[in-house]
Amino acid sequence: MRHVKGRSFYKEPWYNSYRCMKSRCYRTKDPSYKYYGGRGIKVCEEWLNIENFEKWVSENPYFDGATLDRIDSNKDYSPDNCRWATMCEQDNNRRNTIIVTWNGETHSLSEWANITGINRSTLGNRYWRGDRGDRLFEERRYKCHAV
Repeated sequence: MRHVKGRSFYKEPWYNSYRCMKSRCYRTKDPSYKYYGGRGIKVCEEWLNIENFEKWVSENPYFDGATLDRIDSNKDYSPDNCRWATMCEQDNNRRNTIIVTWNGETHSLSEWANITGINRSTLGNRYWRGDRGDRLFEERRYKCHAV
């Protein structure tokens, strides 16, 4: 619903996040429904009223480029399970994100790629091949043999 008591929300910078959240959870024709509503993810009763969501936004200010992120991706959209996040933060909070601990530090493979300078695809390939620990992060130099 865009109008409440003569008010219009569609021009609010956060409105698209609100609209998409509800669509993913309740509109079976939404391409993402199977990952949200189809898995049982819902919007809390409180947030079904857009004015309550607007109040949450006033307490948790939207910023340019923000995405609405569920802190626990297996729980519903609710004030205690959501935050505004950057796309990078959002990418690191997916159900399929690979988290690796090495030398006492824990990061996603994407973060490790930024830290080590090793290509993300290379780390992913090594991980799925079974390399762990030092072997996952070792610098490898391959020599070409002349024919």
